[in-house]
Amino acid sequence: MFFTLNSGDGVEACDSAGTSFMLDCSVVNLLIVYQNVLSASDSGTLEQLKELSSKRKAIEESFNGTSCVTDAIAREISGGLTSHCEQDIQKLEQYLPLLENLVRHVKMKGKNHQMICWISNLRIRWSSVLTSSSMFHIKGPKFYQVNDIYFELGMILFLYGAMLHERALEVLSSDIVQSAALFRKAAGVYNYLAQEVLIYLIQAEDRPPEATCRMSSILSLICLAEAQAITARKAEESGKTGGLLAKLHYGVTEFLIEAIDVLRVTTKECKAISSRLLDYILSCKTLHELKCYKYIAEGLQNNGKIGVAVGVLRQALANAKKSMPKEESWRSVFKMVVDDASVQLRKYEHENEFIWRERVPCNDELPLPEAVKFVTLIPYQPQKWERSLVFKL
Repeated sequence: MFFTLNSGDGVEACDSAGTSFMLDCSVVNLLIVYQNVLSASDSGTLEQLKELSSKRKAIEESFNGTSCVTDAIAREISGGLTSHCEQDIQKLEQYLPLLENLVRHVKMKGKNHQMICWISNLRIRWSSVLTSSSMFHIKGPKFYQVNDIYFELGMILFLYGAMLHERALEVLSSDIVQSAALFRKAAGVYNYLAQEVLIYLIQAEDRPPEATCRMSSILSLICLAEAQAITARKAEESGKTGGLLAKLHYGVTEFLIEAIDVLRVTTKECKAISSRLLDYILSCKTLHELKCYKYIAEGLQNNGKIGVAVGVLRQALANAKKSMPKEESWRSVFKMVVDDASVQLRKYEHENEFIWRERVPCNDELPLPEAVKFVTLIPYQPQKWERSLVFKL
């Protein structure tokens, strides 16, 4: 999964400079063969378990990089899809209804001792892409085992949201409307994960950040922020007024402020989460906040309030310089935006000093930004496959 940081609208495909935050989607998951563990009572159930194993194996091989299928065959299997990202989304969408049907049947027999033993014997194990060790590949991936079928569903939905996010970035340069819709769809998946799935997961002491409700909420907010940033970009391209543009960019800021607040609570409980995620969100929040203040300052200057415009830009730049990213590739992009605002400030200061001579208000006298949020998530609607599963309990 990629979260982009750039000097433009804040949402565009990663460039060669590496100005992005990457959550590598190639989480490692270990083989599960359902029919070898769950004892089917009839041939129909056995076939469904085999189909589950087959669909999951296709996902395992794709994300673990162990598939022997050529690009041409993969394209043919997927019905002509040329994007690897779309092919992975298709694999997940084929597995999810089968898995959700199994989860429903397991839930109905949840207190049965035999079913509990079977689920434990599945040994559902996943690695994490959100921990510090995974970011820097220290000693290889750590595997988290949680003996709960909701853990499997949760991690698959996490991957599904990640791939929708990645596909949104993939099409951004060619179709921003589709890109925004995919970001909103990803936000809906993460919201569903937090509200409808992970609340049922057993309270395992050692679980990856991906399997926590708060982290899903954070990712949902990030996806909404990116969809809102596309809205701001579209408004800029269509020549909307600076006042509206300022409100749209501050809408992005508010989504990210909410994500930061949740993340800070989460990191107190799960100290293994990589600090790069917080660094990235803070940087993006600051950049959109700075763009908001730039538009506010332009409006004030156009209305003859040059002193207030100077004060607004001074405050915005002072705040921005306190949030300089730690990563060098991000710092270069951040510096471009700050330098642009600094040029604007020097121009206004020069104009005010030699022409208008207006008083520059102190910070508590400056206007506060207002936000307009145009984007909402697209709710995730799981496919209901009412297939009967009968086990030898």
